[in-house]
Amino acid sequence: MSAPTRTGLELDDIQRGVLSPRPTPYAATYLVFRIDDRAHGRELMRRASAVVTSAADSVSPLGETWVSVAVAFHGLEALGVPRASLDTFVWEFRQGMAARAKALGDVGESGPEHWEAPLGTSDVHVVLTAVAPDTTRLEAALDRARPVYDQLPGVTAIWRQDCYALPTETEHFGYRDGVSHPAVEGSGIAGSNQLEALLKAGEFVLGYRDEIGGIQTPQPEVLGRNGSYAVFRKLHQRVAEFRRYLRDNATGPEDEELLAAKIMGRWRSGAPLALSPQHDDPALGADPHRRNTFLYGRDDPAGFTTPSGCHIRRANPRDASVAGEVRLHRMIRRGTVYGPPLPEGVLEDDGADRGLMFAFIGAHLGRQFEFVQSEWMNDSVFFGGGSARDPVTGSHDGVTGFTIPQRPLRRRLPPLPRFVVTRGGEYCFLPGLSALRWLGDLQD
Repeated sequence: MSAPTRTGLELDDIQRGVLSPRPTPYAATYLVFRIDDRAHGRELMRRASAVVTSAADSVSPLGETWVSVAVAFHGLEALGVPRASLDTFVWEFRQGMAARAKALGDVGESGPEHWEAPLGTSDVHVVLTAVAPDTTRLEAALDRARPVYDQLPGVTAIWRQDCYALPTETEHFGYRDGVSHPAVEGSGIAGSNQLEALLKAGEFVLGYRDEIGGIQTPQPEVLGRNGSYAVFRKLHQRVAEFRRYLRDNATGPEDEELLAAKIMGRWRSGAPLALSPQHDDPALGADPHRRNTFLYGRDDPAGFTTPSGCHIRRANPRDASVAGEVRLHRMIRRGTVYGPPLPEGVLEDDGADRGLMFAFIGAHLGRQFEFVQSEWMNDSVFFGGGSARDPVTGSHDGVTGFTIPQRPLRRRLPPLPRFVVTRGGEYCFLPGLSALRWLGDLQD
């Protein structure tokens, strides 16, 4: 392969699932496999290399339908990747998500001891993800992917999660999701914020220069180059409890919606407080060219419009003055709904399992996903807010509340319960297509 130019991403060797935003609406399925026979595992990689769609194939006969294949650290071991190569992967990946639970806030009822089996165990080796605009095309994609693992008795399917996205693009708490997407240099895919400069490719794809000029590439280069790290997390959402909290702390229906917006940083339609501070604006929320083009530091440094502690400002402080260079912690995030929606207006839990399959894509597990999770979502020191946690996804202990800056007196809400419970997940590696073939050709 030729050396990359400044913007020369080798798109034909990068899995499409790394860079491409998902279609709207869409359906998705996550399949987890355990490799019991090394030879069969390698055959799985060989077959996968012929089925996985590349980032260069953004327009194809299959439309917005694709399959991605990721491998956990235990999966690389099961495939027989030499120890010298395994040791070149970042240490967070080598440890695995369960071992990183305390740093991530996965404690108490979110702890690995309560995770859904087999998540968090050494049996999670390969994660196959299929994405399509609807369930019919998703099933067709799964049918096309079935020969990848069919008739390989040494490869066992051990877990499946079916997901979907509504035409409204909302998740179970009622907010429009998937609004923000960074612009990656050389990808040819526009970012969602026209005010954000292109991010170096090496922030998201291994083997390219990142924002600080470094190049991270697991060895040998054919294995690491054009790959990325992926974080998969199953997050259960306590919808009824979230609704009750809003109702119990609001003065009426209008105030309830304002409170929901202050907690998230956006109205439920997706319209940001930064652009529509007084009322919801569904037309703005539905406009992908306007709903994410705004800044904080220039227009709202104190958080009177968009609270510094709200969910979206924590996840991406943009140009706000915070501890830590924001561009070094940018991530590609994707969420996919699972489970039946709780009927509108219902305030009591019906016992159904519903939530979000969260995916992070990036080249730096430590300073991207883990930093944001530990320093920005589960702490507030970075903006001077003490020990408060993210009001939506934070690992709350029923002690810390939420503060809304306003004049003449700030509004303080009572302690927050835990609205989101981790049900499991794993750190994975998304190999390039050449790397999939290399894994398939390994010899003992």
